[in-house]
Amino acid sequence: MKIIKIETAEVKIPLVTPFKTALRTVENVHDIVVRVITDDGQEGFGEAPPTAVITGDTLGSIRCAIEDFIAPNLIGMEIENLDGIMNKLHGCILKNTSAKAAVDMAIYDLFAKSCGRPLYQVLGGSKKEVETDLTISVNEIDEMVADSLKAVAQGFDILKIKVGKESLKDIERIKAIRQAVGPDVKLRIDANQGWKAKDAVRIIRTLEDMGIDMDLVEQPVSAHDFEGMKFVTSQVSTPILADESVFSPQDAIHLIQERAADLINIKLMKTGGIYEALKICSIAESYGVECMIGCMLESKIAVSAAAHLAAAKGVITRADLDGPSLCKIDPYTGGPLYQGNKIIMTDSAGLGVSAVPGFEKL
Repeated sequence: MKIIKIETAEVKIPLVTPFKTALRTVENVHDIVVRVITDDGQEGFGEAPPTAVITGDTLGSIRCAIEDFIAPNLIGMEIENLDGIMNKLHGCILKNTSAKAAVDMAIYDLFAKSCGRPLYQVLGGSKKEVETDLTISVNEIDEMVADSLKAVAQGFDILKIKVGKESLKDIERIKAIRQAVGPDVKLRIDANQGWKAKDAVRIIRTLEDMGIDMDLVEQPVSAHDFEGMKFVTSQVSTPILADESVFSPQDAIHLIQERAADLINIKLMKTGGIYEALKICSIAESYGVECMIGCMLESKIAVSAAAHLAAAKGVITRADLDGPSLCKIDPYTGGPLYQGNKIIMTDSAGLGVSAVPGFEKL
């Protein structure tokens, strides 16, 4: 199977409700989709969201990186030469991790298809089901409580609560949601870099003193405030999850060795795809550190790639893969089944996605 063409297109999918964090407000998934075509007519699909406030990538930069740098370097290569492809992919342009991730997952899609098996099996896994949380956007307290109760009624028993805009009000937000949903629903708190280190310790300790159990607190301080992350982790009992602080395997080693967080959030858009994410899994496993698999504001293609990785690796013990659940429609054909809080893998080869808007049928 030789790569003969790499194409890009755009997909725009409305969200059920606006997605609000401490960093941004978004009303649509508006992503770049990728199709890699081989000489025997096989297609592999990938996707990349423009998340400028986190990765620095925009719609234009993603498309430019793929069309002008990545594609010319990969066309003509054999899909079975996976290591060679990935070395070319990561060596042809610096950073641009979202563009790399989109092409990476399309290559893995094709590689698994060449084996005639679902990707999660090719990666060594046997778990056919992944449980995801559901994100509750930061809003006024009454609206967040209502959204939380709605999510629980839909079968979600793990909620990811977005905070980080107003430290004192964040305490009230979390307290009100815990009182509304009861003690059996897991709460994951995501500050999206919105707190200062001392404020984060004060907020988390206050919630702990109130008896409010939290599964974890994600990225309480700025991605570059490494000492702040380390300080928060050392001062509270609740597990601290590093997200924006960890892009690369080197970041993971540094963070783990310095004990600057208890858990690592792997996102394909940060790592540049599955190839580098697998390295972080191996690093974390060797140190006895658990990982969560997360997503940006992605639709079914990219989230499915992350779900396959989650189903393959035991070190990934948590999943934040709710992107398709936040979308009003599913414009794709095939892929894993998204049923409430469960992502169910199918027996289809590769990612399982067979048709993507913007690309004509071969």
